[in-house]
Amino acid sequence: MFTILDKRKLSAEVFRMEILAPNIARERKAGQFVILQQGGDYAERIPLTIADADPEKGSVTIVFQAVGEATHSLGMLEPGDAIENVLGPLGQPTHIENYGKVVCVGGGVGVAPMHPIAQALKQAGNDVRIIIGARNKDLVILEEEMLAIASELTICTDDGSYGRKALVTEPLKELCETWKPDLVVAIGPPIMMKFCTATTRPFGVPTVVSLNTIMIDGTGMCGGCRVSINGKTKFVCVDGPEFDAFAVDWDNLLMRLGTYKPQEQEAHHRCHIGLQIKEGEA
Repeated sequence: MFTILDKRKLSAEVFRMEILAPNIARERKAGQFVILQQGGDYAERIPLTIADADPEKGSVTIVFQAVGEATHSLGMLEPGDAIENVLGPLGQPTHIENYGKVVCVGGGVGVAPMHPIAQALKQAGNDVRIIIGARNKDLVILEEEMLAIASELTICTDDGSYGRKALVTEPLKELCETWKPDLVVAIGPPIMMKFCTATTRPFGVPTVVSLNTIMIDGTGMCGGCRVSINGKTKFVCVDGPEFDAFAVDWDNLLMRLGTYKPQEQEAHHRCHIGLQIKEGEA
């Protein structure tokens, strides 16, 4: 059992949770993830990138959005409650070195897994500029944490309610034209990462993305997280989650991610209504 030490609501359906997991906290590296499971051995398994860790305290921090039944249930837990199973650290850690000038682009909840990567890149001596994207001001997360890392922080919102009214690709293109980065790291919705890749490709800027595929066991056995990289099958859980953005078959990835979209939307609607009823009764 893994005790929840702290929980914060970052926006309407986004939560930040600190979990007591000493072994994982001690061993994890930037870019790695965990798989959580509550409700028994046959319950849904949720892959989540480790947003932060405190080895001395023995804790890891995750940030997640309530999108289905399992994540809604997770969001209803409070400090003192426990999660039955937490497996990790999983995946290949981010390759960190002094590249020179690095742009980190985080979209939505993807800002959370970007945090430890940006932090490690800065510690390695890189000049790190960060772009955060969200649909609106209420969905912007970890602004202060990223501001402490970045030599320049740009925030974009789709509706212009905060920062620039723009997609993240707009300031990314400007930096590629004027600042000429040595590396771009992008984490967020797959469609955002696809267009970040299209933005950096003409400039020849090496680009790394972290893929959030459908995943079950996290050890490479089920094959659910397979992706096509340079025409070869790779598994996100053991070969990734990070890959060369120019090698990813984005159309195939987006098609596979849409497999259970109707079920996800139905579960989200059902759980959201249930949560509203529960809050009304309280």
